[in-house]
Amino acid sequence: MNVSGRAHRAAVLSLAWFAGACLAGASAFAASGQPMPPAGAYDSHGLLADPALESRYEHITDKLRCLVCQNETIADSNAELAAELRSEVRELLLAGKTDAQIYHFMTARYGEFVLYDPPLDARTVFIWGAPFALLLIGGVVIYRIARHRAKMPIEEDTEAEST
Repeated sequence: MNVSGRAHRAAVLSLAWFAGACLAGASAFAASGQPMPPAGAYDSHGLLADPALESRYEHITDKLRCLVCQNETIADSNAELAAELRSEVRELLLAGKTDAQIYHFMTARYGEFVLYDPPLDARTVFIWGAPFALLLIGGVVIYRIARHRAKMPIEEDTEAEST
């Protein structure tokens, strides 16, 4: 076998190996139950190719809390779960879901704690309003005590006057 024949054979074997690896990866991805992203969905840097989708992606990931870090958004966190959540957001965006549908999916799956800014409802009104209500009650109590003491007569020390 000459040199060009060996090079051709090596190229064919390399191509066959690459194709097999691609098929194995595609079948593993398909077995995971996640849809394949459309061709051209990502640019060379791994960002979404559509600037509008990338903008929506950044906005959504800034509004979701990392469940591991708890005081960071998934956009800022380096935790493995945050990376998985970012991947889910990308897939939902590529599937054509609206922002509201993505937030609903995340809260249904992980609870309202995943939202960095929870919606205003009866529970959150109590949580946010309780400190202000207690401060107001404390102010009223202090005012009433001060007013009551102001009405009390001043007692003079009778022993000091008798001497």
